[in-house]
Amino acid sequence: MTDSTTKRQLVIIGGAEDRDGESQILREFVRRAGGIKSKIVIMTAAAELPRDVGDNYIRVFERLGCEEVRIVDTETRDDACSSTALEAIAKATGIFFTGGDQARITSILKDTELDVAIHKRFSEGMVVAGTSAGAAVMPDKMIMEGDAQTHPRMEIVEMGPGLAFLPGVVIDQHFSQRGRLGRLISALVQEPAGLGFGIDENTAMVVTDSQIEVIGQGSVTIIDESEATYNNMGEILKDEPLAIFGAKLHILPHGYKFDLKTRQPILNQSTGANISLPVGSTNT
Repeated sequence: MTDSTTKRQLVIIGGAEDRDGESQILREFVRRAGGIKSKIVIMTAAAELPRDVGDNYIRVFERLGCEEVRIVDTETRDDACSSTALEAIAKATGIFFTGGDQARITSILKDTELDVAIHKRFSEGMVVAGTSAGAAVMPDKMIMEGDAQTHPRMEIVEMGPGLAFLPGVVIDQHFSQRGRLGRLISALVQEPAGLGFGIDENTAMVVTDSQIEVIGQGSVTIIDESEATYNNMGEILKDEPLAIFGAKLHILPHGYKFDLKTRQPILNQSTGANISLPVGSTNT
């Protein structure tokens, strides 16, 4: 039985995190996963070159002092039933999903024995982290692919099932760097989760139960359309532009927090300010 005091922790990274310098984000993941006593499993299902990607993260995590680092490479769904993989998850204090193609992660892992085992360990306190594609799979409905640097339209984003570590939200990564505001809004209108998170590169949202803290070099953009007064989704064709009224926009840099229950930023006392503006507004 899960202890009611057990914290569920996620480290959701926007991609391109620092691996060679201070490694602030990966350092925080290791610290939360047990520090020098941590046992980390690297999941390479998304990667085109899993061994190269896995070895790179082994090097980083060993430099940070992890007690044990292992790769679980699942190339097929049969691999997600192997006793070796299940044993690794049973012993892990932290699991890390690498970048690559998020559709590969779900097609190989979702609803397998390994998927069940990972969720069980997550409920028991194992820290789950993911970068880029590994971040995209965190919700129950994920962005599979889509166009960037364009205005919101239904055709620019394709949605699919995620791994549901953080249900009821939509997550996009490489956010500012690839101009993905339009596709995040399009995804939110298609899947009315209410909250969309756009995470910049070398930036993470660290989730502890219902509270989020932003760490890293960039920002997390939060779109809350739960109280939006109008959208034209039922009136347009697939390639026509979306309209949305009354959504909220929050911009959270390093050190700022957000409460998933109240759907509000938490004031950063050191600066005396938070940002909560309607989409399309400016702070003057």
